[in-house]
Amino acid sequence: MIRILCRVLLVCIAAAGTAHGQDIDPEASLIWQKVRAELFAAAKIAPGDGVVALDVPARAQDAATVPITIHAQFPQSADRYIDKIWLIVDNNPTPIAAVFQFTRRSGRADIETRIRVEQYTHVRAIAATNDGALYMVSRFVKAAGGCSAPAGADAAAAKANLGKMRLLVNEAPAPGQPALARLMISHPNASGLAMDQSTRAYAPPHFVRSIEVRQGGELVLRADVDFTISENPSFRFYLLPADEATLEATVVDNQDLVFTSSIGIQAARR
Repeated sequence: MIRILCRVLLVCIAAAGTAHGQDIDPEASLIWQKVRAELFAAAKIAPGDGVVALDVPARAQDAATVPITIHAQFPQSADRYIDKIWLIVDNNPTPIAAVFQFTRRSGRADIETRIRVEQYTHVRAIAATNDGALYMVSRFVKAAGGCSAPAGADAAAAKANLGKMRLLVNEAPAPGQPALARLMISHPNASGLAMDQSTRAYAPPHFVRSIEVRQGGELVLRADVDFTISENPSFRFYLLPADEATLEATVVDNQDLVFTSSIGIQAARR
C-alpha cells in the first residue's frame, strides 16, 4: 500500500491544480485513472447498485470532519459476501484513504467514520465480493482545507490520552442478527500538513495506520487507514455478537506504537 501511495502522490501533485471542482465526470479524473490502474489493473468495475451505497454530504460543514457511511446492500452470508471495500478520495494528498476487510462475523459490510477532505473531490467506495467482482459508487463532495486544518485538541491533552479506546455494542435486533458496534480511538491522526500558528512549524505526521477488531479470537474487521481519517478516529460497524466472547481491538500507528483494548460483549453493551 505504501508503494502505491508514493506512486499515486506524484500524479496527485500534478493534477491537483486542475481538479478543484472542475472535474464533475467521475471517470475523467486523472488521479482516479492512476489509482484504478495501480489497484485494479484492467479489471472491470461495475456500478454499485444493489451491492454497495455511499452516504456523504455534497457540501461539508467542516472539511476536517466529513461524515461518511458505506452500506452493503445485502447481508453477509456463506454464499455471497463483501470481502473488501476501498475508500478513495481523489484529490486528497493520499487518495487511498482506507481499505476495509470484512468477514462473515461482520454480519453486514457497513462502515461509518469521519474523514478529512482537502479540496473539491470525488469520493468513491469500491467493493469486492467473494467471487472477485468489483462494484463502485461515487459522490462529488465540496469541501476544502480538511487535511491542512490545525488540530482541534490541546497537544498536551492529546498526548496524555494517546491510544485510549472505547468499545460499545448495541443489542442485536433479533437473535442471530448483526449488532451495531462502535470503536473510538483517542489519537491526533496528524497529517503533517497543518501549521502551528504560534510556532509557524509543521507537526510531524502521526496517524493510525491499521485497526483490527476480533471477537472471541475471530476476525470481525480489519482496516488499513491513513490521515484522511479525522482526528480521534471513530468507526461504526457491525458484528454477530457472541454473548460470552471477548471483543478485542488492536491499533497500530505510523510510529509503530501499538494500542490494545478488550472488553466482554455484555460489558461493551453496558
